[in-house]
Amino acid sequence: MAPKSQAGDEANPSASTMKRSDSESSFVSVPEEGPVKDYRDYRVRKSSLIATVNWSHVIGTYLPTLFIVGIGVLVAQIVHQVIMDLSSKVEHKASPGEFDFSIETITAVILGVREIFLSLFKYYIVLPLQSGEGGVLSTHVKTTALVLVVIGVIVTNDKPIYMLAFSTFKAPDSWKVSHAEIIQMMKNQKCFTEDSLKFMSRLLERSGTGQSTAWPPGIVQCLHGKESDRSIEASRKEAETVIFDIVESALKKAKLHPREIDILVINCSLFSPTPSLCAMVISKFGMRQDIQSFNLSGMGCGASLISVGLAKDLLQRRRFRGGKALVVSTEIITPNLYHGNERGFLLQNTLFRCGGAAIVLSNSWSDGRRAWYKLLHTVRVQSNSEEAYNCVYEAQDSDAQRGVRLSKEIVKVAGKCMEKNMTTIGPYVLPLSEQIPVVTTMALRLMLKNFGKLLKSCGQEKLAAKLPNKKHYVPDFKRGVDHFCIHAGGRAVIDGIEKNMKLELFHTEPSRMALMNYGNTSSSSIWYEMEYIQEHQKTNPLKKGHRIMQVAFGSGFKCTSGVW
Repeated sequence: MAPKSQAGDEANPSASTMKRSDSESSFVSVPEEGPVKDYRDYRVRKSSLIATVNWSHVIGTYLPTLFIVGIGVLVAQIVHQVIMDLSSKVEHKASPGEFDFSIETITAVILGVREIFLSLFKYYIVLPLQSGEGGVLSTHVKTTALVLVVIGVIVTNDKPIYMLAFSTFKAPDSWKVSHAEIIQMMKNQKCFTEDSLKFMSRLLERSGTGQSTAWPPGIVQCLHGKESDRSIEASRKEAETVIFDIVESALKKAKLHPREIDILVINCSLFSPTPSLCAMVISKFGMRQDIQSFNLSGMGCGASLISVGLAKDLLQRRRFRGGKALVVSTEIITPNLYHGNERGFLLQNTLFRCGGAAIVLSNSWSDGRRAWYKLLHTVRVQSNSEEAYNCVYEAQDSDAQRGVRLSKEIVKVAGKCMEKNMTTIGPYVLPLSEQIPVVTTMALRLMLKNFGKLLKSCGQEKLAAKLPNKKHYVPDFKRGVDHFCIHAGGRAVIDGIEKNMKLELFHTEPSRMALMNYGNTSSSSIWYEMEYIQEHQKTNPLKKGHRIMQVAFGSGFKCTSGVW
């Protein structure tokens, strides 16, 4: 659902903190045949999505409030009854129709209320559980009550997770460089051949990144006559600048004090210092000593939703008292500039940029009214093949220069991994009109496969070869999801997902704009895209009740997705 500030942002565009660059292309979808489509063409009746609603979350949103109100009304009725019963018995000096609040009167009222609660406990708790003649309820009723209690416990185990706020890092102008300045920085490293510089220049031209994206000051300073600083001190300085800024901003938006945070999860793939980044944040903001903190590394660009999933699982363990979680996603560029000339490693020098995001989560029902979004589902699919494991691999080249090597098989591996992920999350977000064809196609393919095996076992190979090959039905996710945040891993990544999922250009606009304005900020890129949807997009404006799907990829190889 859209945050409460949405209406104000639409009325005052200048209030936005994200500088919007003009697009390189029109984001109105112009198909080869047929009329131009916009977001209105993908409206689905709410009745069609009724099967995807988590009713325990819906009911749970209102029941706690009604329960507290009911308890208050019950107590008020009991106190009123006691006062009315005692008003004629207790001696007081008040006028007729009034009540004297003396010590004797107050004591008598407290004792009367206590007696009524003891009576209620006896007749509604003790006697119903007794067996034999003293029992008020039958065995069948007790069994039903026990089942209801178990159901209640299950419902409390599935409390909704709310996002109270999130914030992204906006680099100062001194960090921003153009394509030409990036190539000049590479030249100033004095380690790249002319062929490598030309190759990186071509990569930049086709990358989809804009002319004002952020690099860390330790490397940018080589444009001003200084040598690049890739030391641990410069790396820590970059981490402190990015993380402290987004944490402070996110807590301010959520109106929380740092000591209210119960769980802290930070993911940074390639920079894992000692003490950890979590310890750095806890020390800076003076968080509680009993905070649960987790530092995730080596998980690549898909780590943010993994961190959100971890925070969700930890919050679910605090089902009775609720809690607050802070998730921080970033990547530190300073120590990770590749200084060799092997092409498999050079892509990281042209695509990745500085960035970060902080997200505040809560599973307290009282935060549901002020939350920006509610988390519906998260899915993580991990490939286990050797090919998938090696397609994004940190290693040293033949000259012992450290970097991240990207395999040519990455597109194929990512496609297979994403297909499994979408198959898993589909039943939770797709209407029945899309789920039924998927199930029907799968059943038909299985029948044809088994029938073909049967024919071959009977020696009818030619007849088996003539059986039709039923293609997989690709569900239309646009019927169940209104907005898409596709990891801005590069223009080719966005184009490929747009084609495979049959998305319109306005669906991939947030990804393209985030790539242009900020580059590939690794795991935090999906939050820049959500921010664009929330504050800027006009071709598919965000409205209350809309669903947003985030999709990201990580080394290993993994595909993560989440729906808000």
